[in-house]
Parts: sequence; C-alpha cells; structure tokens
Amino acid sequence: MHQIVSPRVDTSRRWWVLAIVVAAQFMFGVDAFIVNVAIPTIAVELHASPAQIESVIAIYLIAYATLVVTGGRLGDIYGTKAVFIGGVLGFSITSLWCGLAQSGGELIAARLAQGATAALMVPQVLATLHLLFADDQRGRAFGIYGIVLGLAGAAGFALGGVLVTLDLLGLGWRVVFFVNVPFGLIIVAAGLRIMPQVARRADTRLDIPGAIVLFTGLLCLIGPLLFGHDVLWAPWVWLVMAAGVAIVAAFVRLERAVARRGGMPLIDLALLSDAAFMRGLGAAFFFFCANLSFYLVMTMFMQKALQIPPLQAGLVFVPLALTFVIASRLSSARARHRGTLVLIEGCAIQIAGLAVLVLAVATLKAPSAWLLALMLSVFGYGQGLVMAPLSSAVLSTVKPASAGSGSGVYGTTAQIANATGVAAIGAVFFAINAAHSAQYAMFASSALFALSIIAAVVFLSWMRRAAA
Repeated sequence: MHQIVSPRVDTSRRWWVLAIVVAAQFMFGVDAFIVNVAIPTIAVELHASPAQIESVIAIYLIAYATLVVTGGRLGDIYGTKAVFIGGVLGFSITSLWCGLAQSGGELIAARLAQGATAALMVPQVLATLHLLFADDQRGRAFGIYGIVLGLAGAAGFALGGVLVTLDLLGLGWRVVFFVNVPFGLIIVAAGLRIMPQVARRADTRLDIPGAIVLFTGLLCLIGPLLFGHDVLWAPWVWLVMAAGVAIVAAFVRLERAVARRGGMPLIDLALLSDAAFMRGLGAAFFFFCANLSFYLVMTMFMQKALQIPPLQAGLVFVPLALTFVIASRLSSARARHRGTLVLIEGCAIQIAGLAVLVLAVATLKAPSAWLLALMLSVFGYGQGLVMAPLSSAVLSTVKPASAGSGSGVYGTTAQIANATGVAAIGAVFFAINAAHSAQYAMFASSALFALSIIAAVVFLSWMRRAAA
C-alpha cells in the first residue's frame, strides 16, 4: 500500500478518529475469535460437515488475505474515509447475512463476503493512523492500537461463550454475528461525522486481474484441504491443488508482466529477491499455521470431548489472551536488545505449553476448565512474545520505498497461513477423531502445531544469517 502524509489533513479531532478506527479493528478482531466458540453449536444446528465447519473459518481468511492489498489500494484511489465507511457498512451487512444463514453452504458464502468487506475496512485503520499521527504522539497512538488488538482476542472468546449461553431471544449462535450490526452502524455514523477527508492519489492504479488470479489460485490450493476428507481424497482433489500451484506461479508471471507494462502490480516484485525478507515470510507462514488452527482444535476438543459448555470454553481462553497482551508489551523492548532470539524463545515457550497440555490430556481423564486455562496461558505468553515483534523483524530489511508493499505481503502471508493451518490441521483432527478418538486427534494436532513452530524457528535462524 502506498500512503502519503498530507499537511492538509485535519488532525484537530484525531483522537476521536483514533477511537473510531480502532473500534472497527476491535470488531474485526473479536469476529475472528468469537466464531470459534460458536462453531460446535453451528455444526449441530446447521448439520454442517467437518469440511464446512473448517470452511466457515478458512474462507473468511482466504477472502481477506487475497483482497487486503487491493483494499489498501482502493483507499489510495478513493480516499481512506470513503473506503473505510464502505468496508464497515459492508461488514455489518454481511454479518447480518451470516446470522440469517440457513445452511452450512450459505454460511460459507456469507463468510466469504464478510472477509472481502473486512479487506476493505482493515487497511484503512493503519493508513489513517499513519496520516494523522506523524508527530511525537505516534507511539502512543500505535500503542493504543496494539492493546486493542490484543484485547480483541480475550473479548471474542468471552463474548462468544456468553452470547451462545444466554441464547438471546432464542437466536443461539446467530447473535455472535448479529452483534456486529449495531456496532458497525454506530461506527459508520461516527466516521461520516468525524473522519477527515483525505486527498486521493492520482498515480495509484488497481490490479484487478492480479487480485482475481491470486484469489483463484489460493482457493484451488487450500479449498481441497477442506473438503478432501468428505470425498475420500478422490484424484480430482489433487488435480485441483496442482492447478492451484500452477495458478499461483502464473500470478507471479502476471505481476511481472504488469510491471513491464508500467502498471502497478499487487506486490513489489523487488521483495522476491530479498533473501532475509523471504525467509522471514517462511517463519511467519509456519508460525501462523499454528495460530487459529490451535484455537479451532482446542474449542472442538473442549466442547465435544470434554463436554465443557460454550461459556466456560470461551472463558478458558481469556487467561491465554491476557498473557498474550502482557508478553506483547514486553517483547518489543526485549527484541530491540536481543533481536530474533526473543522470537525463538517465544516459540520454545509455546512448544513447552503444548507439551504440558498433551501431558495433562494423556494423564487426566477430564482436565478441568481452570486447569486448561492455566496451561493455555503458557502457550499464550509464548505466542505474545513472537507475534508482536515478528512483523518488525521480517520487515526490518525491506527498503523504505517498499515498506507499504512489504507490510501488505506480510499480512497476506499471515492470513493465508491461518487458513492453511485451519484447513490442513483441522482436517487431520476431524479425520483422526472420526477414526479413533478426540484424544488421539488432539495428540496428532499438537504434534503438527509443534512441528510448524519448529519450522518457524528454523526459518528465523535462517533469516538471521541472511540479514547478518
């Protein structure tokens, strides 16, 4: 994304604007986690298959990941205020559609649309902060943004459990989507009234073919992982995945052709020759593979195998989210002194948390919700040590002129990894659960989480050597 700092932007009410845009970011963050708590209830009521359940989470991430760079470009072309308002309004409408869905297939379609509108909304948040806080208050503003980002996870888990348990007006799980509507409309009204107009960039163009090709390629690559088990991994599943690989490769060639014609490709192709950056993206990919997929597996295991009610299941994650926030606050300062070693330490703590969790599941017939919460807080602390400084470490070698594009590629990689983890590790969990037991499925999934985190460590070490 290409952003400018314009002296003509009205900053007189910037703290109110900050409140508006971080409220939208908070809504987006809550939505990413609130659905996990409601997933088992959704599966029962809509008679959704395991593949459909994974798709409810993964398709949202795929749509967001493939369109977020496009959303940033649209903000440059039409102004951050207009695209932000449109994104929040679209997010509210598609949330309503999610809540009204009558089948697993319809909910998947609604989540696809919801992810696309989130890709319009979210890039404008950081763009607005960059524009309005170019002075010594910048650190304070981004600090508030980071805290809100961390607290969104805790709020999502807790709110999901509360709403599903209360069963307001007999709506059940649907309320977790409906709750976005009034908050979204309030944000739209406040944004129309308070957000300043920002000058458009006349030199910015939109690479629509690139966005379409990337979305198609990733859908072909990740989609079969979601539905392969349902069709007994028929030969066509592998053919579709192979086609996905070919389409993604074609996307790179297409972007080079766009650049040769003097156009503006979705990604800065110079980034592909930056060894440290590419290795950092590898670390980010494997780290995020064990992110949302971990919460999906834990939610299904707690509610299905341990029979923990939705409210308690949501509250189990709250200490994890809080230790995540604490670690995030500490990690940035430590990373300035110790560099990527802090990230590697965080990965080691995550693996230790997984080991303790597996030991408890193996030795205790039914570990209590509070014991699980205590063990998960170790995992959350390690995750917080990594996630906050990881983006800074990966982007540290990127030239200033490519910073916006590098950030977009990093964000896209993180969400693609989240979707891949949900699809692949989720498929393993559901398959072993059906063939053996939830306990064995939990063990296998935990092994995959650990292997993914170890792969992230390998790439982090490799990145250090490239940057040296």
